[in-house]
Amino acid sequence: MCGIVGYIGNKKACPILIAGLSRLEYRGYDSAGISTIEKNDLSIMKDKGRVKNLSNLEGIDNLEGTIGIAHTRWATHGKPCKENSHPHQDNSKTFSIVHNGIIENYNELRTFLTEKGYTFYSETDTEVIPNLIHYYYSKDSQNDDLKFLRAVKNTCADLKGSFAIEAISKLYPNNMIVVRKDSPLVIGTCEDEKYLASDIPAILSYTKDFYLLDDLEFVVLTRNSAKFYNQDLEEITKDTQTIEWNMSSAEKDGFDDFMLKEINEQPTAIRETIGARISLNSKCQFDELSFTKDYLSSINKIYIVACGTAMHAGLSCKNAIEKLCKIPVEVDIASEFRYRSPIIDEKTLCIFISQSGETADTIAALKLSKESGAKTLAISNVIGSSITREADYSIYTHAGPEIAVASTKAYTSQVVLLNILAIYFAEILEVCDENLIINLKQNILELPKKVEEALKCTDIIKDFAKQIYLEKDMFFLGRGIDETVAREGSLKMKEISYIHSESYAAGELKHGPIALIENGITVISILTDENLVKKTISNIQEVITRGAKTLVITNQNIDKTMFDLVINLPKTSSFVSPILSIIPLQLLSYYISKEKGLDVDKPRNLAKSVTVE
Repeated sequence: MCGIVGYIGNKKACPILIAGLSRLEYRGYDSAGISTIEKNDLSIMKDKGRVKNLSNLEGIDNLEGTIGIAHTRWATHGKPCKENSHPHQDNSKTFSIVHNGIIENYNELRTFLTEKGYTFYSETDTEVIPNLIHYYYSKDSQNDDLKFLRAVKNTCADLKGSFAIEAISKLYPNNMIVVRKDSPLVIGTCEDEKYLASDIPAILSYTKDFYLLDDLEFVVLTRNSAKFYNQDLEEITKDTQTIEWNMSSAEKDGFDDFMLKEINEQPTAIRETIGARISLNSKCQFDELSFTKDYLSSINKIYIVACGTAMHAGLSCKNAIEKLCKIPVEVDIASEFRYRSPIIDEKTLCIFISQSGETADTIAALKLSKESGAKTLAISNVIGSSITREADYSIYTHAGPEIAVASTKAYTSQVVLLNILAIYFAEILEVCDENLIINLKQNILELPKKVEEALKCTDIIKDFAKQIYLEKDMFFLGRGIDETVAREGSLKMKEISYIHSESYAAGELKHGPIALIENGITVISILTDENLVKKTISNIQEVITRGAKTLVITNQNIDKTMFDLVINLPKTSSFVSPILSIIPLQLLSYYISKEKGLDVDKPRNLAKSVTVE
């Protein structure tokens, strides 16, 4: 949530900053603003509402500055309004900053600064930062080149919480200082220009070479240099990393919305995730991993920890790891994990999943696991993200940039990668029937073509969406692995259509939820496990007799006349069936949202990357 952009170079900063903010709109926000250095003075333009509103502010066309910072805010401290929008300045209007994250001790700092004579004009936690910078700057008697940097460093030493900060000053018209802690920030570099953003896609059109910052690394930027310092302000070296994403993958490419584009990109995303990791004639390859048979044999439990859709991907693969590797797997919500004193030791492997690699709850859970002696493995879509730098091991999905808030291709790529990981473990352990592994490999290799086949249901789903888009409640049912798909389908419906939906294990209907089924309500069922066909159909019949409309997603031979609509999918292994069965549900949520005239890519109150707890 929130987004920050920065630029220092030879071009006008304003249009670059606004373009960068526009590419970060998927993160969720309620106000936007920019600050530039204009003729050795600071200019601030900000207001509540959308980024496009900035272009209408009086005087913005006159900005000539070539150094600037920008921000989209999602309200945490203080309502959405111009006064609470970023950027913020100190009382003397000498320093201007933008900040992502939350300052947990801002009340104490605000009291301290008020006693020192500072006045506050917003309700935000952020406004303490520029005033602290001014306080430390004015106390510093040394007038060397590092005075601004020392003021920022001393300020950060006082802050408790998470932050990514960009700071500029009218006293230093050729410099920008940036720092991060538990909040994402990348620096794109090319000759005589530096670009900054909270997410790579915002500045991917300008450069492919990035500096990836670690916590509490301070950077002094000029047009043609980037100097890095540790917490003791000792200069350190930092190498760039080349990001091979194609810029077109961060554009709509003729699709109406990013979400529809990303749904249709799933065959490619899955191919890229499979890569050279699987072959029918050799063992799975993970060059990034070095697990041994002795270590894997010593494990008594695997935790899969994640939030939201990533957690659902973990749930869908619990069965594969347990059956192939004979190791108990527990899937946990990251936001709850640390607060229930999980039993973790050196015989525990903890797997953490985060599309962005910046999910605050997941990173906190990872740190706890490391402190308890567990090995940690991160699964992310973003190279060099915070979670991958914290973990002992990291593997990537290679799904390409996912812009829409509601995750689609990231989810299916995660499910693919977790299944490949299960095979990798099983082949090291040598505890699974070889034919089962070969069969699963074959099914994984066939997935891209089968996903293309599954996408052919688009028109049928679109028509069904027109019939049900005005409904207020829906139910999703499944058994076994299909129940995990029901959860994800229900979440997608909530996220972008704003229809109340619930998912249940179909066998639990009679234990309470069936009381909510009434005439005309829509019940969506997933049916891909041949061992549970008869049981699940019996459960669906219970809702049919109470007047429900039924949509069934299946790859089984069933009597279609029993249901209002049946979507047939290609046959595949039950381990990877969620990859195919989720596709009609992604499309259904999408087309219902479109029928309702909603903003598909930027649903209300949600953000792509949740970087605060």
